[in-house]
Amino acid sequence: MSRDARWKALLELLVERGRLDVEEAATELAVSAATVRRDFDQLAEQQLLVRTRGGAVVHGVSYELPLRYKNARRAPEKQRIAKAVADLIAPGEAVGLTGGTTTTEVARALAVRGDLSSGSPALTVVTNALNIANELAVRPQFKIVVTGGVARAQSYELIGPLADGVLGQITLDVAVLGVVSFDAVHGAAAHDEAEAAVNRLLCERAERVLVAADSSKLGRRAFARICATDAVDTLVTDAAAEPEAVRRFEEAGLTVVTV
Repeated sequence: MSRDARWKALLELLVERGRLDVEEAATELAVSAATVRRDFDQLAEQQLLVRTRGGAVVHGVSYELPLRYKNARRAPEKQRIAKAVADLIAPGEAVGLTGGTTTTEVARALAVRGDLSSGSPALTVVTNALNIANELAVRPQFKIVVTGGVARAQSYELIGPLADGVLGQITLDVAVLGVVSFDAVHGAAAHDEAEAAVNRLLCERAERVLVAADSSKLGRRAFARICATDAVDTLVTDAAAEPEAVRRFEEAGLTVVTV
């Protein structure tokens, strides 16, 4: 197992359990305890965890993995969701994309759509995510608008008043939200309040709002609210979503697409 793969696995285990012992982690990953100790020390230097005697705990109360360590999590589900979301976007529309692994997959799905290979532009994409802008900037059929702002290392998203200023001057046909959690009662949410504020503005500037979220995000709550449930038109999720959760969203007036 490569170092990057070990680090992803360790961080995911830590998110799930809150605390990991060296011996426990070594058994899970089938590596030596010395390797785990070294990994813990290096991850602690990057402030991705807190070292304890004999193990590690999550860093901070509202723990969030940086985007580069999330990419492999639920990848097949996210790719199916992304394709379904991309299919809901019409040529010529102005589309807002927030940051996140699922919305990054949406950008990739849009990039390979055959009917979006030409036009002037085929799509206008507005995003505050540096990685999404970077991937789509090489696509001449897309007009890419980046909000500006201060980069947030965990998600590559631009936040703050500079982003607010750009979003206040535009209108969108559709906003696609990546979320940390989405609950029928409490709405869509993120870990970071500044990130949530920019995402909220994207929603407010859009004619319709789509939430792209795998089933693990549903029925959960997070610190910073993005928008109320009734501000969302469509939820696209995977087929593992609990029927009761789907029913609650439908009763709230959303169209729910499962893939």
